[in-house]
Amino acid sequence: MQIVTKVAEMQDVCRKLRLNGRMLGFVPTMGALHAGHISLVRRARAECDVISASIFVNPLQFAPGEDLARYPRTFEEDCRLLEAENVDVLFAPDAAEMYPQGAVTTVSVAGVGDRLDGASRPGHFTGVATVVAKLFHVVSPQRAYFGQKDAAQLAVLRQMVRDLNFHVELVGCAIVRDPDGLALSSRNKYLSSMERARALTLHRALRQIEHMIASGERRTAQLIAGGMEILKTADEVRVDYLSIVNANTLLPVTSAEAGTLVAVAAYIGTTRLIDNLLVA
Repeated sequence: MQIVTKVAEMQDVCRKLRLNGRMLGFVPTMGALHAGHISLVRRARAECDVISASIFVNPLQFAPGEDLARYPRTFEEDCRLLEAENVDVLFAPDAAEMYPQGAVTTVSVAGVGDRLDGASRPGHFTGVATVVAKLFHVVSPQRAYFGQKDAAQLAVLRQMVRDLNFHVELVGCAIVRDPDGLALSSRNKYLSSMERARALTLHRALRQIEHMIASGERRTAQLIAGGMEILKTADEVRVDYLSIVNANTLLPVTSAEAGTLVAVAAYIGTTRLIDNLLVA
């Protein structure tokens, strides 16, 4: 696996990877890789001829006081994992390479970027959209792979791709969970054993809503109330939001029809976790 740290070199490498009509798949990450990330790489490997990935902890998507400084960084282990999956090239720039002195341009996705996590973390999706737009320009992949766990992020990026005419297909991949149902996240490393047990409440709340829908309840107010009852059973779980929304616009809906997004975010101690499901 080739490791590249400079924008110009990465552009040249990816240009060569795309020669002769080869399909280039791209998996952007912030590192601290887990089985969820590897599932994206494997999906890309199954669908594309050549694979690129990136590791970059993007400072632009962290607000003051968030966990930028302590976000887990496991670069050497990440490289071993990606190499084992036959990734062709890894882009691993530093912040100065991605945001050179004097850079002022950002990408703001108004509306959808201000909902769910965008409402809770003002400016977060501007940071996400900006870095992903830059990565798309550097890599120019035909397909890019993202986890469904970050459903709001996926909605924001799809809007950006449409609006800015990026020639890339965004592929959303299923959430990967531990056997007990906890959605895999790099931030799970922050949790104590007691906090991890409490974190399962998010999945239980979603399962409760799923059960209510299967039983015929579609009214979102009642579904949210049912989910909140589960969330209230755990100590030291502070709910940020539990919302039922259109998966593309992230606007609230009154009835949970097929394709509707049920999304939850909560603080377990000081760690903010997210989870979701799509209504079948």
